[in-house]
Amino acid sequence: MDPQPVLRNTQIAGTPGNLLAYDRWGTTGRPILLLHGLLFDRTMWWPVAAELAGHCSVVAPDLPGHGQSPIRDDCSMARIADDLATLVQSLGSTRAPIVVGHDASAGLALTFADRYATHRVFAVDGPTGAATVEEVPTAFLSYAEPREDPALLKTYEHWLAAPPTQRAAPARLPATHLTDPAAFATNLRAYL
Repeated sequence: MDPQPVLRNTQIAGTPGNLLAYDRWGTTGRPILLLHGLLFDRTMWWPVAAELAGHCSVVAPDLPGHGQSPIRDDCSMARIADDLATLVQSLGSTRAPIVVGHDASAGLALTFADRYATHRVFAVDGPTGAATVEEVPTAFLSYAEPREDPALLKTYEHWLAAPPTQRAAPARLPATHLTDPAAFATNLRAYL
């Protein structure tokens, strides 16, 4: 009999002033924290997370004002990094996470790593991992389309400047998270 696949579990963490919606796959092994880029949401990581499921614990939160996480007054990288650390700690893992930041969230990944233990930090450039949206397979196309929200982008405009950090730039992963999620997951599993 084949084992059942690891299912995605959607939850809300935090207090009324700092709620974060997140998806989780698996409960054992090193956690991988997948941070979506601005104007996207956690669903952009579903294809990769499905490939990683069973090998580790995967967590993909919605940043404030994105997906199902409500907007808040303080969207600074430091505040959100603190909230993400609380989230990761609440999951019960004793292992430092691998943190992957997509596009502008690479700065958030670095801020997290400056403040908390991390195993590795990676950045993924570009909005889709493809030269054009047309290269994204039809099954993943809905994950590749950022929403249009000038007000939200204005809230996060300070993220577009280089974050102050004590670290070198994060290692880059090939931007294939939507064009070839299996290969992207294979790259990440090498660091577990």
